Amino acid sequence: MPLAGALSSTRAARAAGVFRALADPTRVQIVHLLRASPDPVCICDFTACFSLSQPTVSHHMSRLRAAGLVTSSKRGIWTFYRLNPDLAEDVEAALAAVP
Repeated sequence: MPLAGALSSTRAARAAGVFRALADPTRVQIVHLLRASPDPVCICDFTACFSLSQPTVSHHMSRLRAAGLVTSSKRGIWTFYRLNPDLAEDVEAALAAVP
């Protein structure tokens, strides 16, 4: 049986970035919570939910943002996060594996 065609280098790099971002249980939990929330979630809610310090949660959010999985907006002193509404179809498919 012949092999399928190779992915483009851009698509393979994007997928690898997504998988690296999701390679941490806390980040998987964050994505799960964002997928379940109809509204953007304040970073303070994540610190309370996971009993983690704000710098640790910010580190996780930075990794998710760098992978293009989340977007953020400021409201006063707080930053609110949501899943990126412009995710590529293959990235959406990868996130479907997150319960």
